[in-house]
Amino acid sequence: MTTTIPFLSANLSCDEALQSAKRRLSRAGLRAQQTFDLHTARLSLPDCPCPRHGTDICDCQMVVLMVYGEAAEPATLILHGNGGITWFSLVEQPVNRKTALSIQQALGIETPVER
Repeated sequence: MTTTIPFLSANLSCDEALQSAKRRLSRAGLRAQQTFDLHTARLSLPDCPCPRHGTDICDCQMVVLMVYGEAAEPATLILHGNGGITWFSLVEQPVNRKTALSIQQALGIETPVER
């Protein structure tokens, strides 16, 4: 069973948090490859109202990034936002601990969450 480990929230829209995260990760020597965007996925379903808000117009967003560091395998970073707040989570899998800590440090976590 795969679980996510939330470790950070930011008072930014998901799009703003995504741009900031990409810059910070890059400066830390990590490469982020975006693999999913909820807004793009919902474009193919015009009659897909937001399950949270019940309307077609909402600010819910989810983005999945594969983050590559020194390890051969990437870490999966999920950004999920609505209401002007974005939550960052790492997917718990056989992930390289050093990469996970590098991600957290790049995003400004003083005491990274360790599992």
